[in-house]
Amino acid sequence: MPEYLLAIDQGTTSSRAIAFTRDGHAAASSGRELPQIYPASGWVEHDPERIWDDVRHCVRETLSQLEDGSRIAAIGVTNQRETTVLWDRRSGRPLHNAIVWQDRRTAADCEALAEHEDRIAERTGLLLDPYFSATKLAWLLKTVPGARAAAEAGELAFGTIDSFLLWRLTEGRVHATDASNAARTLLFNIHTQQWDDELLALFDIPRSLLPEVRDSATDFGQTRLFGDLMPITGMAGDQQAATVGQACFEPGMVKSTYGTGCFMVMNTGSLALRSRHRLLTTVAYRLDGVPTYAVEGSIFIAGAAVQWLRDALKLIEHAGDTEGLARQVDSTGGVYLVPAFTGLGAPYWDPLARGAITGLTRDSGISHIVRAALESVCYQSRDLLDAMRADGASPASIRVDGGMVANDWLMQFLADMLGVDVERPGTSETTALGAAWLAGLGCGWYRDLAELSALWRRQARFVPAMAEDRRATLYAGWLKAVAKTRDTDG
Repeated sequence: MPEYLLAIDQGTTSSRAIAFTRDGHAAASSGRELPQIYPASGWVEHDPERIWDDVRHCVRETLSQLEDGSRIAAIGVTNQRETTVLWDRRSGRPLHNAIVWQDRRTAADCEALAEHEDRIAERTGLLLDPYFSATKLAWLLKTVPGARAAAEAGELAFGTIDSFLLWRLTEGRVHATDASNAARTLLFNIHTQQWDDELLALFDIPRSLLPEVRDSATDFGQTRLFGDLMPITGMAGDQQAATVGQACFEPGMVKSTYGTGCFMVMNTGSLALRSRHRLLTTVAYRLDGVPTYAVEGSIFIAGAAVQWLRDALKLIEHAGDTEGLARQVDSTGGVYLVPAFTGLGAPYWDPLARGAITGLTRDSGISHIVRAALESVCYQSRDLLDAMRADGASPASIRVDGGMVANDWLMQFLADMLGVDVERPGTSETTALGAAWLAGLGCGWYRDLAELSALWRRQARFVPAMAEDRRATLYAGWLKAVAKTRDTDG
């Protein structure tokens, strides 16, 4: 009887389900694009019911592709992080749309708490920013009619998308999350590995709302919604799951994921290293009660810039068109695109910055703008890697994944801009693979991380070929363009 691990990968722009074999091969998959909701400038929401419907559809379609008699050994869940859902415990219905990690509506609330930033950073490893869940949850409790009273009465549940899906998968029997997701809320002490009562008081959030925090590979209950009873034994936020899927298990190893945003994560082992250059300290994963930490740089807009070129500007029909257009010109001709549509992430952390295209001339065309959008991903990655280098890191290579890494031109420019080798794995589905591997650890399919590390395979390596003076000139132009997006005086 064939056996598989099933990964549920709920991302910002799509929901997917993938069935993996023991050696990490994707045997079947299904996906659906997720509509974005923009109620106001800087606001981003998702419909939780649409997410749930899409996940169920993708799981069923994936299972239907497997041969008769196949068995799912375990399910792993990975998710867009920080996105906040508040729901009724009795009915399971959300009280409001999910507030997405990109949403900036609570920028003023964060500013009002600025005097507490050091205390928050010391306990959570995070910066005080609308990116994270706490101020989103506080906004819901303050804004949704009746929410505060219902929360105080213990009638509501909060969760990031993983918790919401787990609640639905287990039909309300399990309200839990894993340490990697809890670490993204601004409410979790990453040193004690507990919800922090002082932070709960600071954000005025009742403890009764919170899910139980578990290891990343453990028992999360079972689902009976797809026929056979299936155990759920793995869970991690998408970037942490990708870190596992890239087998970055040793301190100093770095992976960078290029999806809606870009997220560069460096394993720091048992050390919760506090960055001096505005990177985040986070939990990479927790196994057998022991956390492994990481330093992370977060970029809000990467692949979403290509989506913007397609959907808003109508410059391209398909994301795959960008590589050919970028190759049509030798350079952008001085054009820079700074995709600060929802502010700037690390290392700037400027929620008020807004996007810009600079350097346009009469000679500028679609190819120049498209190439500038792709180059912006690499420049932002350079921002992150330089911050990591300033904190003492010196990686010789970076493992990359996500939908954008199929673009060979982009990967070569990335290697040129970073000045390090860029390694692309045999599977680009490393986020889902990481969730599956965690589920495999949780159900006993795999013995340890060393067994998983032996399964990782490199598909391609991109070696820096750009002259240093050219690299420096291009990056200096990027820094000037970024400065203009932050010039609030115009």
